[in-house]
Amino acid sequence: MIFTVPARAVSIPTLTTMAFAVVAAGLSPATTVQAQVRGNAQAEQSQALRGRGPTDILPPAGRYVSEGGEAFLLDSSGHNALLRFERRDETWVLRPTPAPRGDVVYRNDAGEQVLRVTPDGGMTVFTPAAQGGSPVSFSGPGQGLTPPTLGPVQLFSLMARRSGMISQAVGRTVVINLSGERSEALCVEALIVTTDAVFRIARSPSARQYLSQLRTITIVEGDRSTVTYAGGQLTVVVDPDEGLAGRPSSARVIRALMPQN
Repeated sequence: MIFTVPARAVSIPTLTTMAFAVVAAGLSPATTVQAQVRGNAQAEQSQALRGRGPTDILPPAGRYVSEGGEAFLLDSSGHNALLRFERRDETWVLRPTPAPRGDVVYRNDAGEQVLRVTPDGGMTVFTPAAQGGSPVSFSGPGQGLTPPTLGPVQLFSLMARRSGMISQAVGRTVVINLSGERSEALCVEALIVTTDAVFRIARSPSARQYLSQLRTITIVEGDRSTVTYAGGQLTVVVDPDEGLAGRPSSARVIRALMPQN
């Protein structure tokens, strides 16, 4: 499966962006019954977590909401913990690292802390809007987080839209290439995440200078996930054997484009 978007900008009436900064969700006051359900769920989480190892404390899958209003879905059913903020397309793959007092910090692939979990089940989320952390509470069940699968027509359409979005943002044609045989879903995830990162840089008056040479974005499969930027070509390699963990996050893409940051 090899796709290349034609070398021309595509006109898009309305541009949207998936910023990592979470928009506060409007939440209605919980009823007494809902509060009791959350309380029971949190108590069960704390009890279940007490018997786990020092780097294996993660609340069960579900929907969580911070005191600041940030809502996200957490999927802890697989080998890696997955997190997706509501109304955002990127799924973050988190890895545990031990912290003082028996806490565990879950970081993304760029080393940035996203969650901090205490031995008794307390959890804090870190975002650009809450860099000091915001306490989190369980809100209810949530869906599993799996990458999207598209047919050839939908995939080509997605690439064309993304190419047009980036081309308009930087003021020149940016061609998108995608080549993958083993995991189309992972390549699609990488395409969405990568173009989102580029678009966020392009929207920043102080950062868009780093895209002055960008001409092509290429998504390919390989034996190890990497991000490189040289000669105007941004290349993202995904590793299908690692599942979602084999797809670089937007944080890594931004660091490749802005290496000193």
